[in-house]
Order: sequence, then C-alpha cells, then structure tokens
Amino acid sequence: VPIVPTFLYTTEYEGANSSLPEPTPAAPGAPPSPSILSHFANTTLLPNGTGSSPPGHPPSTPPAPARGCLEGGEFLAQENTRVGLLFASKALVQLLVNPWVGLLTNRIGYHIPMFAGFTIMFLSTVMFAFSGTYALLLTARALQGVGSSFSSVAGLGLLASVYPDDSERGSAMGIALGGLALGVLIGAPFGSLMYEFVGKASPFLVLAFLALLDGALQLCILQPSRISPESTKATPVSTLLRDPYILVAAGALCFSNMGVAMLEPTLPIWMLQTMCSPQWQLGMAFLPASISYLIGTNLFGILANRMGWLCSMIGMAVVGISLLCVPLATNIYGLIGPNAGLGFAIGMVDSSMMPIMGYLVDLRHTSSYGTVYAIADVAFCTGFAVGPSTGGAIVRALGFPRLMVVVGALNVAYAPLCWLLRSPPAAEEKM
Repeated sequence: VPIVPTFLYTTEYEGANSSLPEPTPAAPGAPPSPSILSHFANTTLLPNGTGSSPPGHPPSTPPAPARGCLEGGEFLAQENTRVGLLFASKALVQLLVNPWVGLLTNRIGYHIPMFAGFTIMFLSTVMFAFSGTYALLLTARALQGVGSSFSSVAGLGLLASVYPDDSERGSAMGIALGGLALGVLIGAPFGSLMYEFVGKASPFLVLAFLALLDGALQLCILQPSRISPESTKATPVSTLLRDPYILVAAGALCFSNMGVAMLEPTLPIWMLQTMCSPQWQLGMAFLPASISYLIGTNLFGILANRMGWLCSMIGMAVVGISLLCVPLATNIYGLIGPNAGLGFAIGMVDSSMMPIMGYLVDLRHTSSYGTVYAIADVAFCTGFAVGPSTGGAIVRALGFPRLMVVVGALNVAYAPLCWLLRSPPAAEEKM
C-alpha cells in the first residue's frame, strides 16, 4: 500500500523527466541540439527534432512545488486509477478462484489447499521484490490473489470444522482475524520504512522468507499430504446464494471492507497532494486502523454468538461515520481518530459475521464449511475489487472528499439490514 504509489511515481514520472538533458550554453552560430521531451512537458516535438511551445503559449517551466509537494499533479491524478486497478486485480482474481477452492476443500479437505496457498504466496512475493514495471507488478498482484484464495477459504473452513461450538468458533476466528490485523499492522509501516531506507526489494524478501517458514510449519504440524474430505455432502453454492440471511451477512462483509479498500490506493496519493507527506508517513497513516482492528477482532469474536448482529450493525454505522471524517484531516495526526474508528468498526463486523456464516450453515443447511466461506471470501474480495477499481475513477471525477461521503453513506444505509440476522429461522429438519 505505501510502496506502490511512490514507486510508480519514481520510475515513471521522475524517470521520464530525468531523461531531459540539462540545457548547455550553445556556441555562437551553432544549430540548436535536438532534445527528447517527455509527455509531461508543455512543449511539442517538431519533425526536425527541435522543441517549441504550442501556438499561442510561451515556453514555460512548471512552477516549483510548494512545501516539498511532488510535481506532476495530473500524473498523480491518473495514478489513482492505475494504482486502484493494481490493488483490485488481486481481489478480482480471488473472486474467480474462490468458488472452485470451496468445492476443492469439500473433496480433499483443507490442509492441501492451505499449503498450496502459501506456496503461491511465496512465489508472488518474490516476484514483487524484483518487478520493475507496472505490468510485472500487476501479474504478481494477480498471482497473490490465487494464493490468498487457497489460504483464506481453506483456513476459515478448517477453523469452522475443528471448532463446532459457537462460542469456541467465534474466539478462534477472532484470533485468526487478529493475525490478519497483525499483518496489516506491521505491513504498512514496515513496508514504508524499509522502502525508504533500504530499498524496494527488502520488505518483500523478508515476507517471502516468512511465507516459506509458514509453509515449513504446515508441513510439520498439519501434514498436508493427507486427504480428508468432508464427511457430509456440502450444500450447493446456488442454494446458499439464494439464502437471504447469508446474502445479508455477505453484504455486510462487502460494504464494510469496501471503505478501507477505497482508502488503500487513494489516501496515500491524497496525502502526497494535500499534506506533502514524506514516504514513511504513507504507511504510518494506516497504523491506527490496524491497531484498533486487532483490538476489535479479539474483543468482539468472543461476543459474536451472543450479539453478532448488533456488533455488525453498530460497526457498519461507525465505519460510515469514520469515513465521513477522513477528509477533515489536514495532517497525519488528524487521520488518527477516523482511521482508528474505521479499523475498530471493521473488526466488529468481520469478527461477528465470520462465525455467523458458519452458524447459518449449521442452522439452515448441511455443516460443510468450504462453500460458505468461499462465499464469505467472495464478499470480502468484492469489496476489495470494487473499492480500489472504482475509487480511483470517482476521485478523478468528484474528488477524494466526495468519495468518502459516498462510501460512508452507503455503510450507514446498509447497517439496519443486520437486524434481520437477530434470530434467523432454522430449516425444518433442524428445528
């Protein structure tokens, strides 16, 4: 999140402008030397190779940026869309792969898909370390989506099957989502600091080593060579998608996470444009959200089986209010409150909705969890696919503050639907 916007700016904008030769005093009578001008300059290249200004416009140089802000405002505006598409590519691929992973886990169990996921994550992380172009970064990000699909669907299904008791399941998933929060907590500040002071490849190589270590631990503890299919026949995906209660829970996961998904590509660029923030601050801005998400998932995972629907309803309302407050910040310290509220509220929604999805399958369908957690992950990924891909375009059309108003109002409007999950009816054979 903090690395990609400045990396693309450095390699593409500054790289293109650095190709402009320094002007040297010409000798008397010498012909003007041809120059290669970037598409960011205000001049046009004539057929004879000499530069001239467009008709009616005197030659000019871009004004010096104020307070250390980055140059190239138009490039940064375009970068909102490109960075959004890059971030969204993972979720889009994950959306396509999730249903197949859900079916696969019903056939062969959870251990082999989860191990395969970390193997693919290792490869994509190494590719990130050595990618120097937008196309290679996009490929690595898409590959990351395949690995994430295997890991998340298999991991959540494994927890649901190992912990059939509702309270134990809520606690276990709270701890697992706390692991997700810990990764985000460390990732953004760690990435921004390592990128600025060590280099682009360094944080990705560390992550690749950790993924390799995790795969080794899985080999030793989970023994993923063993095939253990589900003992009960899974409910078809089409049947689960027609269940209105599962759809309401999936919608809560989608819209609450869409807010932070829109922030990931647009907030760093907005900070570069309005706050002139240094590189290390781009990652630190997400630190309050990560800390509060870690607290929220562990706190409300325990309460999920008692008041999960209420946790989710309050959480979505707080998500909306926090997003409305983000554009009011004038420096990084003004982002602490809104981002902390956002992370805590998303933690409330995630930690309550994940166990509810398993509970709904137990109550209304057969207790096979791979398919329902594929749907949960699809909902999660839809937020992270639609958010970045549309967020950049909305920022260009309406501006960053109006984007926050749109997605904030969407969360507040959806929150009352969580009341439907208060006491869902059981299937007749499970009464």
